[in-house]
Amino acid sequence: MAERNTSEHLAPTRPGILTGLKAEVKFLRPAFPHAAIAASGATSAGAQRETARLIATGPDCLLSFGLAAGLDPALPPGTVIVPQAVHAWGETFECDPDLRHILGATRPDCYGGTLLHSDDVVLEATEKARLFAETHCASLDMESGFMARQAREAGIPFAVLRVVCDPATRSLPAAAGCVLSPKGGLKIGALLASLARNPSQIAGLIALGGDAARARKAMQQFLDRQRTVQAFMRLASGN
Repeated sequence: MAERNTSEHLAPTRPGILTGLKAEVKFLRPAFPHAAIAASGATSAGAQRETARLIATGPDCLLSFGLAAGLDPALPPGTVIVPQAVHAWGETFECDPDLRHILGATRPDCYGGTLLHSDDVVLEATEKARLFAETHCASLDMESGFMARQAREAGIPFAVLRVVCDPATRSLPAAAGCVLSPKGGLKIGALLASLARNPSQIAGLIALGGDAARARKAMQQFLDRQRTVQAFMRLASGN
C-alpha cells in the first residue's frame, strides 16, 4: 500500500485558517500559535477578502474551522465534522484526504459527509429541512465555499473541521441574523434593538448560547486529543 502524504517531509506546516468570528480566532490561536488565522465576520464579502489575505501569506494549505449549522437532524450540537467535500454554487469541492486524516477524519467520534456553503444565514428549521432534502449535506457554514474555491484557484489543498452548533430541528431567533459585525464581533446596539422589538427572542438566544458553548467544548476536547498525533502536532506547531 502506498504511504499517505503525511510523512515528515511532505506534511504541511504553514496553514492559513479561516473562521467566522473573532471569538473563534482567540479559541484557535493556542492550538495553532504560528498559523495565519482570519475571521470572515460571517459575511460573504468578508470570507472572500480574508481568504485572499490568507493566500497572500503563502500557506501550504487552507483550513476552515469553527461552528456550523446542522442540516442532518441526526446530528446534535457538539458533533465534530471533517467533511469529505464542500458543496457550493452547484459545484462540489473535494477536501484533501491527507489533511482530513491529519485533522482526525478517521476517528470514531468524527462525522464525514458533505458540508453545504451558504451565502446567507439560515435561521428557520423548515429551510434547514429543505436544504437537507435537496442536498443531503450534513451541515452548513458561510466560509468554507469561498475558501474551497480560492484554494482550488491557488492550487493548494484545503480541509474543514466544523462543529454543529444549532441543530437542524431548531429555528434561530431573528436577532442571530443581524448582530454580527463585518469584523467578526457583535453589534451590541443591533442586538439590543432587536430584543426591544421582540423580547421573546431571549429564550432562543439563551438556547443558542448553550449550543455554542457545547460546540466549542467539543472542538476543544477534539483538538486536545488530536494534538497527540505527530502529523497534527507538526501542522499546528509549524515545525
